[in-house]
Amino acid sequence: QVQLVESGGGLVQPGGSLRLSCAASGSDSQIYALGWYRQAPGKQREWVARTISTGDTNAADSVKGRFTISRDNAKSTVYLQMSSLKTEDTAVYYCYAQLSAFSVVYWGKGTLVTVSS
Repeated sequence: QVQLVESGGGLVQPGGSLRLSCAASGSDSQIYALGWYRQAPGKQREWVARTISTGDTNAADSVKGRFTISRDNAKSTVYLQMSSLKTEDTAVYYCYAQLSAFSVVYWGKGTLVTVSS
């Protein structure tokens, strides 16, 4: 069982930056994948980015060039550095983890990011 706790959400103006963090605990082995989804009001949950244990990262086209995902294996923490934020980035951001490529997905409770002037 993996527990995930997100932090770093808040209110930011368009064009601003914010960094989200997600601390994982409860796993005896290295976590294979850590990443982020988001869900805007009235919309389906959308995949944002992920990083896997090899160091490879992927991001959705909608955030490429603006968002950067990284992880600190020693701290079992994944970060999402968000820059050039747009109003359409407003959403609840959920951290997720997988212990292997085909294992169950663990979810955090989410952190709200609001981009507004």
